Amino acid sequence: MPELSPRRGVVPAIVAAAAIVALVVAAILVVEQAVPAAPAPRGEETKASGAVDLECPENEPITQGLLSGSTWTMCWRIDPDRGLVLQDVHFAPAGHEAVQVLAELSIGQLEVPYDTGLRNTEDITTQGFGGRQMMTLTETECLGERIETYVPKIGDGSMGGGGERRPVLCQEVVDGGIAYRSSDGAGTEVARRTDLRLATISKVGWYEYVSQYTFGSDGSIRSDLGATGDLSPEDYGDDPAHGWPVGPGDTDYATSHSHNAVWRVHWALGGQGGQVVEQYDAAPTGEQGPRSPLVEGGLTRIPRESTAEAADRRWWRVMNPDVRNADGHQISYQVELGATTPFELTKDHQHKGRNADGAGYAVAFTEADDCQLFATANKEGTCGSGVLDFAQDEAELSDVVTWVAVGFHHVARDEDQSPMEMHWQGFTLTPRDLTAQRADPPSAREDVNGKPPEVP
Repeated sequence: MPELSPRRGVVPAIVAAAAIVALVVAAILVVEQAVPAAPAPRGEETKASGAVDLECPENEPITQGLLSGSTWTMCWRIDPDRGLVLQDVHFAPAGHEAVQVLAELSIGQLEVPYDTGLRNTEDITTQGFGGRQMMTLTETECLGERIETYVPKIGDGSMGGGGERRPVLCQEVVDGGIAYRSSDGAGTEVARRTDLRLATISKVGWYEYVSQYTFGSDGSIRSDLGATGDLSPEDYGDDPAHGWPVGPGDTDYATSHSHNAVWRVHWALGGQGGQVVEQYDAAPTGEQGPRSPLVEGGLTRIPRESTAEAADRRWWRVMNPDVRNADGHQISYQVELGATTPFELTKDHQHKGRNADGAGYAVAFTEADDCQLFATANKEGTCGSGVLDFAQDEAELSDVVTWVAVGFHHVARDEDQSPMEMHWQGFTLTPRDLTAQRADPPSAREDVNGKPPEVP
């Protein structure tokens, strides 16, 4: 089986010289880690860190090396509906060859239903995050590099209307805080980390949304949607059951509403196709051990298209059974839901009659289809109107798409006016067994793999 393994082959004759160079580099890194990371130029120190040569159809590829020695490489484009779309995403852990993680990542729907039941918007399929809704960035919105691309004024530009090149993508290297710290009596190992952050801003109605993706030096991918702008002036009432007073005294009840976001994650872990999906669950057994209750956990295979709900101690992973790390463990990525308000998309109500478990889901797994792009109101009706249609035939999973649903129920407060403070919702994709150890262990811990020696 293919193996994701470290890059080897240091010539013995140059070990001594390499050791001297390593000491100099280590000294430099100590100085760098003592101060917050500043935005780094695009493509800095990437070729030496495992970058991949990509041919991207619309824009120059993004290639970024990080302080740990890890590198991210990917293509990107602006879609009229989905806004920022990331494609052919590769990660090279420090000291290892690059592995493809994703074929594509984007938002698949954003529904904003108001608690009064009088209004609902589907911002992605109705107005879209691209085109005129995609905002031009200034140095205030982006402390890193502002990257230009051609943005049509109407749709995808095929119907005329023209367009222009504008700086709409922000690429930054940001300080990610403490990467690790460990004291073992012989000394303290500690380092900071830097992460790659990509972001765009889209204005839809009164709201302004930040589509933000953070690529960690540990291989993690954090997808976030931030919302700011202004409370809708059309959505005020006098019923406390449906809103919150933001005017003087008991007046001007801003109507509460939800931001129901669904992301589309098309996997290509170790190569497109051949993916396996598993769900992990752990629960107390009811028995008591000498010091604590017994908890048992395990994995269940999800062989066919389906939806799943969130639960305590539950997560999902997408695995490539044909690629293993140096320990012989199959590489995978774990889907971790953060804080979320469970929801049921409005247009999914019609499916309740044939879905005994209801229409709500936290995640769904479907077989990839290029016309299945939107969680609801899918524009290519021949392949289904949304996720529940996509999963209905229960096809066997191999080329896997994960739909991740994260909700935020917004009850306005006085501080939301005006402008509104940013609020966030999102999820994380975390590598599991991508490498046999952490990719960038300090030299004193390079031999720690498995149970460490007994401490005298």
